[in-house]
Amino acid sequence: MIAALNRLVDLVEESLGDDPDVSVLAKAYGTTEYHLRRMFSSLAGMPLSSYVRRRRMTVAAAEVVRGSELLDIAVRHGYGSVEAFGRAFRLVHGVAPADVRRDGGPLRAQPQLRFRLTVEGSTPMDTRLVPRPAFRLAGHAFRVPLVHHGVNPHIQQHIAAIPMAEHERLKALGDGDPAGLLAVTDGPDPDAAEGTDLTYLHGVALTEETPVPDDLDIIDVPAGMWAVFRSGGPHPQSLQSTWAATATDWFPSNPWRLRPGPSLVAVLTHADDFTTATADLWLPVEPT
Repeated sequence: MIAALNRLVDLVEESLGDDPDVSVLAKAYGTTEYHLRRMFSSLAGMPLSSYVRRRRMTVAAAEVVRGSELLDIAVRHGYGSVEAFGRAFRLVHGVAPADVRRDGGPLRAQPQLRFRLTVEGSTPMDTRLVPRPAFRLAGHAFRVPLVHHGVNPHIQQHIAAIPMAEHERLKALGDGDPAGLLAVTDGPDPDAAEGTDLTYLHGVALTEETPVPDDLDIIDVPAGMWAVFRSGGPHPQSLQSTWAATATDWFPSNPWRLRPGPSLVAVLTHADDFTTATADLWLPVEPT
């Protein structure tokens, strides 16, 4: 995986005017575009699309300072007009190309990435692999922006708006694995950046045969293997750290990769104020 990620970085540098063909590269390394993009985003701290744009604008800024024609720079970096190039330039650097040409800056350079992963294994991950038949997730769904660190206030508001009686009704309805009320995230693009919309569902797992009330939203989940990671401690920090560790430690060391599908969080125990919790993170996986 590290070799594939570094080759991806090389492809970006070889042709900054074009988007790298991630699917062909993933196939050559025996993985999938979905998994490669998710691992890049997790390890780099930014989606591939953002890295490509930042690298383009880093190289383009040097050309702007040297006095090259703006239209030539724009075309060379994959933009059809000076206006489109100017918008992308301002998004990265915070100033227009003309300001940089006049003042020499300010510039926000993006260094070329290089992945060098060391897996020491000093902290074992509590993990199990669970094959699951097709099942359903039913509950109350809401579109929320993605938040990588800390509490997501939009999800908090969504859950707080659900009456306590409805929580109890959902618990009684659930008859699948994982048991209990679940926090489900579905639909984020593998390249998803902070703030990207995704579907959050507060609900339960059901067998395919269980009737679903008409007032509930449904996510159908196909049969497949799941990797289940146990986390415990300050919430949600410990859970988010476990998510990050799957990318830095577990996936590079095990013959599994992510497959498309929702991620599930089952809270097993928690403090009254939810400042600490023990939870299971369920991720859909397939063999490499």
